[in-house]
Amino acid sequence: MIETLPPQLQLLVREYGHNTYQLAQTLLTLEDRAERTKRAHQVVQLMFRLNPGVREQQDYQHKLWNHLYAMTGNQLDVDAPYPLTGLDQFNQKPKPLAYPRKAPKLRPYGKNVEELIAKANEIEDATEREQAALSVGRVMKFLYRMHSKDVPKDVTILKHLKDLSGGKLVLDINQLENLGGLDTIASAAPAGGRGGAFVVQQPRAERGEREQRRGGGKNDRRDKRRGKKGGRDQQQPPQ
Repeated sequence: MIETLPPQLQLLVREYGHNTYQLAQTLLTLEDRAERTKRAHQVVQLMFRLNPGVREQQDYQHKLWNHLYAMTGNQLDVDAPYPLTGLDQFNQKPKPLAYPRKAPKLRPYGKNVEELIAKANEIEDATEREQAALSVGRVMKFLYRMHSKDVPKDVTILKHLKDLSGGKLVLDINQLENLGGLDTIASAAPAGGRGGAFVVQQPRAERGEREQRRGGGKNDRRDKRRGKKGGRDQQQPPQ
């Protein structure tokens, strides 16, 4: 009898047993909808006990209800807690994936850097736009080093930055070298004043505050070490 069923339904009968399949067919003979729904819940619980490994799968309860619906030939009419589709989802062709049709202009940087450059081009303030260009340049140099395992020159990165921005982000190589290059520029703002929109300025703590957070200055730490080496407190002179 199993051989007359569709191949996918044969797998379900072998997974849950012929008796479970007969119980699923018995549900179609019940006229009372409430009673049929109650018995359907009991059959789903039985299916879970027969195949407890299904718990590791995502939405396993929904899967069990679909298996029960498929074993009734997609004719089960009950108040199920999930929408019943049976095995129709396995017969549907997957939707095609949308692959990017436009490759990045320069492969070491990718599309994310191009988006950053596009946002930097939209900045109206010249100082903030320059600071954003410096930040993007540092990211470009890091990505280029990861891609080719070579250390690129700053003049090469600035040329790529100019090409990707359409000539809108242009930095002076001489001024950049005076500041130490792209490797040393962190979040220092230009001489004009404010920091860029792509750079988060971090407050600088005073030396005393830093030493206090670290547990005191050098003298305090030296005194503590001496106290540990001595092993005992200094004796007080007799009164």
